[in-house]
Amino acid sequence: MKKRFAAIGATLAAVTLVAQPALAADPKLPDTLAWSAYDVGSGGYNQAVAIGAALKNKYGTNLRIIPGKNDVSRLLPLKTHRLDFVANGVGSYMAQEGMYEFGGKEWGPTPVRLLMTNISDQTLAMIVAADTGVKTVADIKGKRVAWVIGAPALNQNLTAILAFAGLTWNDVQKVEFGGYGASLDAIVANQVDAGFSVSVSGKAYALEKSPRGLVYPTMPASDAEGWKRVQAVAPYMVPVKAAQGAGLSKDKPVESAAYPYPILHTLDDRKADDVHAMMQAMVETFPMYKDAAPGNVGWALENQNLSWVAPYHEGAIRFYKEKGLWTDAHQKHNDALIKRQEVLAAAWKSVVSQNLDEKAHMVAWQKARASALRAAGMVVVLEDW
Repeated sequence: MKKRFAAIGATLAAVTLVAQPALAADPKLPDTLAWSAYDVGSGGYNQAVAIGAALKNKYGTNLRIIPGKNDVSRLLPLKTHRLDFVANGVGSYMAQEGMYEFGGKEWGPTPVRLLMTNISDQTLAMIVAADTGVKTVADIKGKRVAWVIGAPALNQNLTAILAFAGLTWNDVQKVEFGGYGASLDAIVANQVDAGFSVSVSGKAYALEKSPRGLVYPTMPASDAEGWKRVQAVAPYMVPVKAAQGAGLSKDKPVESAAYPYPILHTLDDRKADDVHAMMQAMVETFPMYKDAAPGNVGWALENQNLSWVAPYHEGAIRFYKEKGLWTDAHQKHNDALIKRQEVLAAAWKSVVSQNLDEKAHMVAWQKARASALRAAGMVVVLEDW
């Protein structure tokens, strides 16, 4: 596990050596906080419930968890300042980049700012009904695969996983669903054969216990060309030997894919003191919630990857500096990511000013986005969708 996130660096290993104040003041949290998260029953939702219980017990703060069926519904309340933070997946990366639904006229590239990410022994990958006989990603050809409307992260992840075997959506039967939960329930109901999930999700456990059973198509790290194709589509995804979740154990791991999940973030305009308080609360209550939901151990301070694909909020950076974890290299990386967001925002402004209809706007935005990133010497990642 430690090798898979090498960017974390040796400084994180020293976290236990950092001197802590004997009596740290409690963070100044409001009486009620609001987060959005994945559907009820998802790994992210279950983790948020456990965190909420810890916040209530230690500080008396109520955590309202608002489940969202897709990335758009989870991020919209944050964009409109109706909640405080989001425990999301890589849909937040898609929002930063202005890709898929987030390239629509009502959205555009979003100034995401991270607090913490969850990195554990789970996998975030394609889950398949075992009765299909699928063993490898190549075996998924011709099978029914779930596509969740309004959830670009889930769909992009499956696109990347298909690419591992040189497949595209043209090689499978795409079946559309209106929400994440519905797409996974449909596997159990034999309405579809495969979908995307985190291995600690309640939905994954439900499939494992169903008559159809559960299998994770293998994605060996030794397949360098396969992983090159994956990361060309999903640079945030890395190979892992997953040992936590439905059908998995340390004695029965699977070579699969992962990235940090959930991702706790807000937007750039959130007050630094509010973010710092949330950081302090997450770390101080960690012993209370780490074993209260599958995958919660991944929130540990020493697990944080401070050089990921989205920038950290200034309030979070202040906290990491206080812990002796934030380095000049982290700051340089963070500055570069903020610069990327600025390049995207400028390109967006030039397209919006043309007042095009939705279809023409999306075409113009895809071209302008790619052109602006190339001109700035930055990787485009995805040019059209």
